[in-house]
Amino acid sequence: MKVRNLLGERLKDVSDESGVKSQILMTKGGYMKPVGSGIYSFYMPTQRISRKIQKILREEMDAIDGQEVLFPVVMPASLWQSSGRYTSIGSEMARWNDRSGNPMVLGMTHEEAAVHLADHTAKSHAQYPFMIYQIQTKFRDEPRARGGLIRVREFTMKDAYSFHTSQADLEAYYDKAYVAYERIFRRAGAKNVIAVKSDSGMMGGKISHEFMLLADIGEDTLVICPECDYRANMEVADCIINNPDEAESPLTKVATPTQKTIEEVCAFLGRKHDSTAKAVVYQENDTDKYVIVFLRGDLEVNETKLRNYLKKEIHPATEILPDSGIVAGFIGAYNLKANATIVYDKSLVGKKDLVIGANEVGYHYVGFNPERDLETKPEYVDVAKTAEGGICPVCGKPVLNIRRGIEVGNIFQLGDKYTKSMGMTYLDADNTEKYPIMGCYGIGVGRLIASICEESHDDYGPIWPMSIAPWQVEVCNLRVTDEKVKATAEKLVSDLESKGVEVLYDDREVRPGFMFADADLFGIPVRAVVSQKTCERGVVEVSTRDKTLKTEFSLQTASEEIASLVKKMLDELNN
Repeated sequence: MKVRNLLGERLKDVSDESGVKSQILMTKGGYMKPVGSGIYSFYMPTQRISRKIQKILREEMDAIDGQEVLFPVVMPASLWQSSGRYTSIGSEMARWNDRSGNPMVLGMTHEEAAVHLADHTAKSHAQYPFMIYQIQTKFRDEPRARGGLIRVREFTMKDAYSFHTSQADLEAYYDKAYVAYERIFRRAGAKNVIAVKSDSGMMGGKISHEFMLLADIGEDTLVICPECDYRANMEVADCIINNPDEAESPLTKVATPTQKTIEEVCAFLGRKHDSTAKAVVYQENDTDKYVIVFLRGDLEVNETKLRNYLKKEIHPATEILPDSGIVAGFIGAYNLKANATIVYDKSLVGKKDLVIGANEVGYHYVGFNPERDLETKPEYVDVAKTAEGGICPVCGKPVLNIRRGIEVGNIFQLGDKYTKSMGMTYLDADNTEKYPIMGCYGIGVGRLIASICEESHDDYGPIWPMSIAPWQVEVCNLRVTDEKVKATAEKLVSDLESKGVEVLYDDREVRPGFMFADADLFGIPVRAVVSQKTCERGVVEVSTRDKTLKTEFSLQTASEEIASLVKKMLDELNN
């Protein structure tokens, strides 16, 4: 392929205030073109990268006995109604009626389609286990499309679904998929991917892991223990608090005339935040009923944990009604008369001298002891976010780190959530009908491309790993008008291609600096430069995009040595 014939333009600068380096560099480098919010067309370099990632995905899914299938993009709403997700998923799922008035959806995930495909086909226990997978275009009406390919509305995804007759069999296959995912990310050249315990969300199931590429621009907050293997998404990370023993004090009402916030109250009373019981008010989405969470004043509510505990969707309270019994700014657990669900966080266990609101404007209590002062012994649950330096739930050391990450893959143990709701059964060995149990396994192709660019770049462009680079070698002809230079460069291209090396050839009449700037944006792992000076010396200048190698090869052996270098760089990723 010649650069002169390549559609797409390398730009000197782009107008982008996102701060997302992958978006900036891929826009500058002519990789993609926006069509609408979160919707992109790909130029040839990105499509070649995508195809290579898809090849890795297919090889690794086939290696764990996957059967490639293809589900439809458009599905009748009845499929989703049968699983219950047609109404439980919000506006991110695109819905419409076809010309006959039938309700339809655009696929944003394909659990329902997978069950439909296997239903009435896998009838006997003897046909289990099996896994089916696809690589398919999906659409999610994402309200916060951002970061180029990191958060989009239309995307290409590999998703796989396994079917089993026992939990033990699912767990064994889940472990195989976990290892396969580690191989996928290693082969794709993603250097900083870790697996973390996660929340299953709308997918359902009890056990799930997300594969996170560590990056400062990541939207997910991760909790990592440097002393052991504990890793979790903040949404599910345990918050463990060991409150020190403290002396009891009498419950005393004190005037706090204008002090409402934790900061104001603590400053006024000379107390630390961790000696207060903060009240955070939510409302249930369906009923608007109030939910009041009491937790230590230096902590924050983990809303995912709270939702999972309540088994209800909630939102921060938008309005405190006058007849609710809630006195905003002065809410306390003692003598609280509000019509609300009350939740006590575990961070209050053992506290004997807390500052709380008095449920009266202008007053707080000091000396509150939940065990002593509440009429009903409180039930404590973990609904708080853990923090930097928090206690690890595995090794017990107070060393937790908080990092940011980009989710590049996920795996879930779904159980029988979909097969049961959709009525899929098989005949077991004892001649009884049972519901299969499922696992699902997803990787977003475009997001992985952008994530690898995010972790592997310099100020001048991407540094693509050899396994997914759009081309393996770029040959730069610095004097196209010189017949000897031209012949030498073209022979090198031909010799490399005959050895199976993918080559991008730049023979434009442009300044060397301009050509090299474009080459940096292509991010191709190996660059071979042919010029008048190199031809006079009988060599080819060879360098790697990551700047770890800069050398010269003899013209007689250059193609063999470059091909050997390409193989070595590939082997380092595949082994």
